[in-house]
Amino acid sequence: MEIRAVIIDDEPLSRQELLHLLSEHPDIQVIGEAQSAEKAMEMILTKEPDVLFLDIEMTGMNGVELAETLQNMKKPPAIIFATAYQDYAVKAFRVEAVDYLLKPFDEKQLAQAVNRLKMRLKPAEVKPPSTGRLAVQSEDRIIYLEPDELLYVYREGRDTFLVSEKGMYPTKLSLKELEQKLKYYSFFRVHKGYLVNIKKVEELVSWSTNVFELKVRNSQKLIPVSRNYVKELRETLEL
Repeated sequence: MEIRAVIIDDEPLSRQELLHLLSEHPDIQVIGEAQSAEKAMEMILTKEPDVLFLDIEMTGMNGVELAETLQNMKKPPAIIFATAYQDYAVKAFRVEAVDYLLKPFDEKQLAQAVNRLKMRLKPAEVKPPSTGRLAVQSEDRIIYLEPDELLYVYREGRDTFLVSEKGMYPTKLSLKELEQKLKYYSFFRVHKGYLVNIKKVEELVSWSTNVFELKVRNSQKLIPVSRNYVKELRETLEL
């Protein structure tokens, strides 16, 4: 599950600390930072994040007021308050915040908050597509790809690509959307930017204690594997 996050705090050091701690959670992709609620509102409307890590005491509109304003949206982002103040816990509950983190941040509490967030955002079960194929626009044609043909899927910047033995195809779907569509097939997230067809995996290479890469059939590319996924990947690949 890829979760798009925005950090909102008027203290640059607090934003940097939270950004560093969140880098240990590969499912969380920080897509922006804001130093005020007003700046954050612009970012929320344009980037549509899944979650806000939101300070409370800020110049101008405070974090609780922003959270209350966002409740009027059709699909508001989830809120995790990240603040030095304990006195707003009741108000945080009223705006249905996922969690309430106190500064200085505790890694264990942050991990618990991320897990609660994943449960909150977990999509409802959907039926597999009736045709079981992905439609890809290519110039003046639409190409239909069988999931089993795919080697891997990856994101580069804002673009997403499907890679098969026949070639590489850009798609307008996000990695998160493709992960949902391919959940009934043999695909495994090995990195925040990669989904791999585990039926095509030939080698798992360990370059050091924390650096792993995958080799898939009929491809020279080595695919990065986040260490957070290595144990589960090995269990999935082995008998």
